[in-house]
Amino acid sequence: MALVVGHPEVRDAARLGQVQLDAWLQTYPNDEAGIDEAWIREHRGSAASAEGTARWVAYLTEVRQQPDTLFCRVVRSDTDIVGFLCGRRGEVVGLGPMYLLDEAQGAGAGGRLMREFLAWSGDVPTHLWVTEYNVRAVRFYERHGFRVTGERELWRGRLPNVRMLRAGAAAD
Repeated sequence: MALVVGHPEVRDAARLGQVQLDAWLQTYPNDEAGIDEAWIREHRGSAASAEGTARWVAYLTEVRQQPDTLFCRVVRSDTDIVGFLCGRRGEVVGLGPMYLLDEAQGAGAGGRLMREFLAWSGDVPTHLWVTEYNVRAVRFYERHGFRVTGERELWRGRLPNVRMLRAGAAAD
């Protein structure tokens, strides 16, 4: 499967919402945390709805208008989107969301997305939230210079997340 990283188009909005929901369904079910398909659909299902598509259209439009402040890249397998990484620049850079469907993992696309994102973010400290039990994602971010800060949150009372920070190229 040939995976290509590129810029999203506004017409990709509905697919981005579906990829986001599909990635949640693949990644986050956890009996111990009380997270099942129904819980995910209740809390993230709107990503694949008309409302979610409208949010993506607005965001992708902003990305085109503000490329120094907003970042978004997609991973395509042929014409289908199988992942994406977005971010926002402020005093620090926020990474997220980032999702890669199972079938696209392990082929180097995540690393390509991250390299483009880190080139865009430059020396600015970068932070993200990651689900604590998503060990594969935590290790991926660690390989790219992120470290767990110790700050935690319980999203919607169930999903245990940890904050990670990358100090920036000047501090590496």
